[in-house]
Amino acid sequence: MRILVLGAGGQLGRELTGCLGRSGHEVTALDRRSLDITDQPGVVEAIARGRYERVVNCAAYTRVDQAEAEPELAFAINCDGARNVGLACARAGIPLCHISTDFVFTQEPAEPARPWAEQANPEPRGIYASSKRAGELACLAVGGPLFLVRTSWLYGMTGPNFPLAICRAAKARGRIRVVADQLGGPTWTGNLAPALGLLLEGEHYGIYHLTGSGATTWFHFAQAVIREVGMDAEVQPTTTAEWGAAAPRPRYSVLDNGHWLQLGMAPLPAWEQGLRGYVRSERDGALAEYFAPRGSA
Repeated sequence: MRILVLGAGGQLGRELTGCLGRSGHEVTALDRRSLDITDQPGVVEAIARGRYERVVNCAAYTRVDQAEAEPELAFAINCDGARNVGLACARAGIPLCHISTDFVFTQEPAEPARPWAEQANPEPRGIYASSKRAGELACLAVGGPLFLVRTSWLYGMTGPNFPLAICRAAKARGRIRVVADQLGGPTWTGNLAPALGLLLEGEHYGIYHLTGSGATTWFHFAQAVIREVGMDAEVQPTTTAEWGAAAPRPRYSVLDNGHWLQLGMAPLPAWEQGLRGYVRSERDGALAEYFAPRGSA
């Protein structure tokens, strides 16, 4: 298939571009410098001329805390930009895969907490979460064939991402504090991209949750990162309130991948397995400086 990947300069966009190419698809990859999705005429022209069979929108404003001070920019990219892509795809008759986030479920979970199903009603809080939900609704309102995919705690390749941030902080300070009262599902792009490729090859449109299997806290995720890389650092737990981030964070954002499983697909690998895959893949890349030299005692 001829596939257009927007936001190809980001972690998922880069991973997906390579994955689709290796699977034999003809991929056009455009980063923000090549196409700004807030440029409606540019989006329409780029999508119309390519005769694509699928479009994947990985482009997004992802600076969660900074979004509180830049609401216009966050909504311009995450809502208006998403609408531009959705309308252009609908007019050209091209199925769209739009990537969204667990952050749309910022509300308190039921007791006991259960993974959020695709049909659950999001209640976003904060500018970033609200702008991403607005983008979802914009794409749904267009009415064209749509894969709306929510993922969570995404990381991969060169970053910026959580594992890299943890390694940098641990190397600089030796002791780090990490929030221990938020639960979610870390997802490696190396596992998500092949799943997206399989989804794109079909025509089972709808809302999908695609995340690493299992759940953990940021604190335990950080401990696992330090352990996998082999760094000598102490990880200490803290609370969301003590951390004092500018934007609200979901306390519980584990996603139920039910619709994916209903297609007969295998669950994505456990988050621990994804982390090990990421660390192996980046041992000589983004993580190289954090490993002890090979052969050292």
